[in-house]
Amino acid sequence: MSDGPFHTGELEAQALAGQFSRGGGIRNFMPDQHRLFFAQLPWIFAGVLDARGWPLATVLTGPPGFVASPSPTALEITARPQAQDPAAESFHTGAPIGLLGIEFETRRRNRANGMVAARRADGFDIAVAQSFGNCAKYIQTRMVERLAERTTVQHEELSRLDMQAHDLIAVADTFFIASTAGQDAVPAGGVDMSHRGGRPGFVRIDGDTLTVPDFAGNSYFNTLGNLLREPRAALLFVDFRDGTILQLQGSVEIMWDGAEIARLAGAERLWRFHVTRGWRHKQALPLRWSASDYAPTTLQTGLWNRLALAGAL
Repeated sequence: MSDGPFHTGELEAQALAGQFSRGGGIRNFMPDQHRLFFAQLPWIFAGVLDARGWPLATVLTGPPGFVASPSPTALEITARPQAQDPAAESFHTGAPIGLLGIEFETRRRNRANGMVAARRADGFDIAVAQSFGNCAKYIQTRMVERLAERTTVQHEELSRLDMQAHDLIAVADTFFIASTAGQDAVPAGGVDMSHRGGRPGFVRIDGDTLTVPDFAGNSYFNTLGNLLREPRAALLFVDFRDGTILQLQGSVEIMWDGAEIARLAGAERLWRFHVTRGWRHKQALPLRWSASDYAPTTLQTGLWNRLALAGAL
């Protein structure tokens, strides 16, 4: 363990990347603007661990105000995952959790990591140990509309990526990742939930393996630092057109250097996600989103050079 806000995996990742941060934006409480921000959201993303220690990524929804902050170190969430969500049983008292609030309309995002302090019939309470904001890089602007009534949800378990999953990932400009540094790093890490964005096609698909570029960020290396300690991770893709969500579990290998990185403009390193299991929930979200307006930083990134890639494979 380190004396600062970073665990040893994050410090190692910073060293490997040749980038260092004091983590001045990481606090052990939520400033008022973060507390107000969470309270105005119609959804919140959560990373938890299943019974085997594998990360799971999920999303909870509700009317604005379903997330409340009674104090700078507490959140109350009046929502629970659906029973068919593999993460449903992971919201138990004492469980580590990572939360990400993101508002596409304003391109704002804030994170809060901690533990489930209590589980209620209509939701759960969080004791916050870490709070920090993220810049607006790679967040696409979208406008939201809430459906008047929920649609019927179809749940499917996947042993591998099928064509529908490929189609969703191929057009995605946004996804979310849950990671953990393991129990040894809970006081300074626990579970983390993060966002990744790029131009549609920035996630390369090779069967059941996804290759993801790592663009310039805040130099905290929370996700990659976790993955150095625990390569198991979870991804969440959202179909913004119909509210379908795709949850994936798999293992990650990180490529810190090599010629392949140069084949996608803006990539500073790559990581490969090998899918082991997945779940698809069709029309699960009671929200619909407009077409995206790409962030300026997103437009500065490239797509996979398929001709160069084909010549290298």
